[in-house]
Amino acid sequence: MSDASPVLTVAADGDIRVVTMNRPERLNGVSEELHRRLSEVWRELAGDPGARAVVLTGAGRAFSAGGDFDHLLRHHHDAELRERSIRLDRTIQTDMIRFPLPVIAAVNGPAVGLGCSLALGCDLVLMAEDAYLADPHVSVGLVAGDGGVTLWPLLTSLLRVKEYLFTGDRIPAATAVDLGLANRVVAGADLMREALALARRLAAQPAEALRATKAALGTVVEQVSRGGMEAALLAERSTMTSPDHIRIAGGLASRAHRRPAAPEAAVPEED
Repeated sequence: MSDASPVLTVAADGDIRVVTMNRPERLNGVSEELHRRLSEVWRELAGDPGARAVVLTGAGRAFSAGGDFDHLLRHHHDAELRERSIRLDRTIQTDMIRFPLPVIAAVNGPAVGLGCSLALGCDLVLMAEDAYLADPHVSVGLVAGDGGVTLWPLLTSLLRVKEYLFTGDRIPAATAVDLGLANRVVAGADLMREALALARRLAAQPAEALRATKAALGTVVEQVSRGGMEAALLAERSTMTSPDHIRIAGGLASRAHRRPAAPEAAVPEED
């Protein structure tokens, strides 16, 4: 498959497709272009006759640090962008649930906000030892409409969901496994090798049985989560223009822009 955009690359490794979020200088923060590509890639891969399994990861030292600050700030005054972003979030969630092939998240670093939702939207989650999950939507004045409300209650207890969505606290890799938010922790140097080995194992399974099993499980997810997904998406759209979000996001963006431009000076972004 040819790459439609450098911010999201798709590489073939036999019958495995490795999808990489590719903005390492911004810790793979989700720009408007990356957001759009994340909403397109699942249907493209579903139409790839040579693909049997997928690995999703991030370039550099992060999986994805969430929403790019400049992109976030544009939502405050651009109603069309707000509507478009909500449509893209709905498409990403729905298409990942319905995607016919097994998807393994290779979480190589911070997976924050939408990055966290992307990881938890995969079928299996492998995390590097120093990686972590976090969904700080509430902390920046937003509702977690891009997956937190949809996915987390299916993976761990409602009490834990409330604790981590309400506070935005980081969840270290080992804790994520204990909570049921990840399958296992892998040494960082071995992460992609382990993810590819697992993808090859799944690709070797009887294809019809595996796809039908995933489709049946996806039906359960959709039936349980549809109402919550729509409520959260509409609430996120509303909070994109809330005074709290405008104040907090503006302050975070100002601090981020004052930091040195070197990639190592970047910090995880929160959306």
